[in-house]
Amino acid sequence: MTTAILKQPTESTEPAAARKPNRSFVHGLITNKKALAGMIVMLAFIVLALLAPVLFPGDPSRITAMASLEPSPEHWLGTTAKGQDVLALTVHGSRSSLFVGLTVGFASTFIGILVGLASAYFGKFIDEALSLVTNVFLLLPGLPLLVILAAFLPPGLGTVILVLVVTGWAGSARVLRSQALSIRSKDFVAAAVVSGERAGRIMFREILPNMASIVMGTLLACVIYGIGAQAGLEFLGLGDVSTVSWGNNLFWAGNEGALLTGSWWVFVPSGVCIALVAFALALINYAVDEVTNPRLRKIKTPKITERSAAK
Repeated sequence: MTTAILKQPTESTEPAAARKPNRSFVHGLITNKKALAGMIVMLAFIVLALLAPVLFPGDPSRITAMASLEPSPEHWLGTTAKGQDVLALTVHGSRSSLFVGLTVGFASTFIGILVGLASAYFGKFIDEALSLVTNVFLLLPGLPLLVILAAFLPPGLGTVILVLVVTGWAGSARVLRSQALSIRSKDFVAAAVVSGERAGRIMFREILPNMASIVMGTLLACVIYGIGAQAGLEFLGLGDVSTVSWGNNLFWAGNEGALLTGSWWVFVPSGVCIALVAFALALINYAVDEVTNPRLRKIKTPKITERSAAK
C-alpha cells in the first residue's frame, strides 16, 4: 500500500518587507528619517536665504545700534563691535555661502563625471593622461594651494568659486572613475558598443544612470567642501571682505576681538549655521547610502507571538 505524501503549503520565512518590490530612489529618500531631517534643515536655510532681502531690507552691514550689545528683544543675536545687527549679517550671509557651496558642488561633480567617464570608457592613453592629471591635483596639498591661488587672483566671489573648483574636482573624478570602470565591463555596455552606439550616448545613457547613488553622494560631499573651504579662506582674509557671508562674519569677529572680549554672540551664529548645513548634507548623504545599499537597509521582521509559534 502506497501512501501519497501531500505537501502542505508552508508560510515563507522571508520577511514581508523583503518580498516587496524595490521602491523608487526618491520615495526611499522621502521615507527615510535621516534624509527627511536633512532636507528640512536645508529647506529652512534656503528659504531664509531667499527671504533675506524681505526680512532685513537694505544693507546688512550698516550700523544700526550701539556696539557689542548682547542678545535682546530688539536685536535677537546682539550687535558686533561696529554696531551691526548679527542676525541680519547671519541671514544675509547664507545667500553667499549657500550659492558658493552649491555652485562649487555642481561644478566639481560635473568635471568629475566628465573626467571619470572618459577615463573609464576610452581607457589606454586617455585613461593614463587623465589619471596623471587627477593624481597631480590629488597630491598637491589642498590648503596651501587654496591660499596661493586666492592670494594671487583678484578678490571676488568668482575667484573663490574658481579656486575651490580647481582644487576640489580631483577627488570626485577618482571615485566616479572607479565606479565607471566596474560598469564598463558589464554585458549591456558591451552590447551597446557592438551595436554601434556612439561613445557619448553609452557614457551618459548607459553608464551614468547606473552611478546615480555615487554621483549623489559625491555631489553632497562637494557641496560640504565648498561651504567649509569658502569659510576657511574668508576667515584667513583671502576672500572678498566687502561681501557678507558666514566666513567673512567669522573673519570680522576675529579682527574685532570678539573672542578676547567674550562676545560669543558675534561668531557663534555663523559657526553654528556652517555646522548645521554640513550636518544636514551629511544626513542626506548617509540616507542615500541606506537607500541604495541593501546591506545598510533596515528590514522590519514580523514579531513572533505565542499563537503563531504554536501553529
